[in-house]
Amino acid sequence: MTTHDNPAFEDDGLPEPKEGRFKSQISIAIAPSPQPINQEQNVGGRESRELWGKEIEFLLSCIAMSVGLGNVWRFPFTALENGGGAFLIPYLIVLFLVGKPIYYLEMIIGQFSSRGAVKVWDLCPALRGIGVGQIIMVFTLGTYYASLMSLISYYMVESVQSPLPWSQCRAEWGLNCLDSASGGESVEVVRNLTNMTLSYSSELYFVKEVLHEKDNINDGIGLPNWELVIGLFVSWAVIFLIIIRGVKSSGKASYFLAIFPYVVLAILLIRALTLEGSLDGIIYFIKPQWGQILNPKVWYAAVTQVFYSLSVCFGNIIMYSSYNKFGHNVHRDATIVTLLDTFTSLLAGFTIFGILGHLAHEVGTTDIGSVVKGGTGLAFISYPDAIAKFKDIPQAFSLLFFAMLFVLGVGSNIAMTSCTITAIRDNFPQIKQWVCALGLAVISFIIGLLYVTPGGQFILNLVDYFGASMIALVIGIVELYALGWIYGTKRLCKDTEFMIGLKVGVYWRICWSIVTPLIMTAILVYTFVSYEPLTYKDIVYPNWAYIVGWTIAVFGILQMPIWAVIAIYRQPGGNLKEKIVKAFKPQKDWGPTDPIIREKYLKEIELEKSKETGRGFFAFIKNNVCG
Repeated sequence: MTTHDNPAFEDDGLPEPKEGRFKSQISIAIAPSPQPINQEQNVGGRESRELWGKEIEFLLSCIAMSVGLGNVWRFPFTALENGGGAFLIPYLIVLFLVGKPIYYLEMIIGQFSSRGAVKVWDLCPALRGIGVGQIIMVFTLGTYYASLMSLISYYMVESVQSPLPWSQCRAEWGLNCLDSASGGESVEVVRNLTNMTLSYSSELYFVKEVLHEKDNINDGIGLPNWELVIGLFVSWAVIFLIIIRGVKSSGKASYFLAIFPYVVLAILLIRALTLEGSLDGIIYFIKPQWGQILNPKVWYAAVTQVFYSLSVCFGNIIMYSSYNKFGHNVHRDATIVTLLDTFTSLLAGFTIFGILGHLAHEVGTTDIGSVVKGGTGLAFISYPDAIAKFKDIPQAFSLLFFAMLFVLGVGSNIAMTSCTITAIRDNFPQIKQWVCALGLAVISFIIGLLYVTPGGQFILNLVDYFGASMIALVIGIVELYALGWIYGTKRLCKDTEFMIGLKVGVYWRICWSIVTPLIMTAILVYTFVSYEPLTYKDIVYPNWAYIVGWTIAVFGILQMPIWAVIAIYRQPGGNLKEKIVKAFKPQKDWGPTDPIIREKYLKEIELEKSKETGRGFFAFIKNNVCG
């Protein structure tokens, strides 16, 4: 029996949904229209909203957004630090209880309302600051993400040289350098024998030739590196050209952006498995350290990895799904993307650590952890160091690797930039797409110049922590409570059933209302309890830098109370209490954009309200969670 045949079917997170009832409603109530199929009807004077050219373009765009740089260089190192194979257990649990529920939730509200990350808060005008804060955060994130793409493009260009420029030491680097291209003893072994502070040529090349990095930023950050400025310009030019026509152009690009990285990862994995010592690296990566599984830091790492890897609570998912047709099967897409994101992280881990295992074999050590640099160091130090030791065509593998990273960066940054553009154009539809895209690219390029200076990595680390991570976590938690309890889990379930004809199961209800918000709250508490002043390479920032960082974080978070006051002030009403109550209820035009479908929806909502029974706090909780 299919779900079409069983009216009692309830969603347990796995089966395919049945046809949405809205399709039959439209076929009965709406005569055939001569309008293009990728346009929705005008509503209340609003411009018709673009839709994805094909449904698969939405799925591919979500894959390109969620499968990004963090999967390749953050996940393997995070897993290694937090128990290896044992980390996968909390990671998969968190994916099931946090990542997948939020991804599906944000797809639902975006598609249901056809509104971007700010306008979607017509469902609760008092909390519009959540969307504004998310836009500030993704804009900030996009500016430094492009600077990483600039570094990647630099290495991509340098990869055509023979020998690779980071494979050999240079005289000006002094005597504390070992050639990356040669095998022999590891840096750690030689350091123990000679008491010298040694580094591989790949590390010195990155620090001295690419970054021209300063020891600290007490005396300023320096002037931009012109070579990285060119890379930054190219990065923004590529992003602008892809989003110049909105989802019409970015949807077409998604085929390449989503598929190409898997082709490269497959090639690199095959190559890695042919290298001596690669299996030792893979075993080192997945071997469980069971003593770590009860460590709260491991669970904290699992939550943050899922949260930032999937880009949940960033506004991007809401934005992309807002360009869907009303009855599109977002349940299926949320399941595919979240599982594929995990698969990609594991695939990247096998590939990276297979090659690092070969690197450890070449330098004569069994401690693979000693040849790994975390974060950006994995991409720009450890991996180039390993490639430099390849005997056959290292240039080709280097070019493939950095081309893959560049494409991953483009896919993620397109989503972040489009999220900001959509928020602007939702409120100012008279602004042309290309004008908005160009203006945003130019402003972001100018800000990005800060990150390609000798002190740029200090600034990037600071802005990443305060301007992205801190804002995303706080605002994301408020979003979950707002949707689960103010708008209400019960109404979310009703909206989902109305839109795609799928009854929402207990798993989704419990996660949306209780489990997911509580887990994220626990992570926030842990973040503040375990807070230590931010450092970069164990270097403490000057006081002015901490002031700047906290100012950025507070500015993003304060959008919530600021816009709450504005919303309350704008509400009609005779007294303050009446204004506050109205500010926390959906606006009159909230719901599907098609007027006939919305009228049907509003009638069903009124019918549901008339059936409500029970008063009091506990009755409210039971009604919201259980329906």
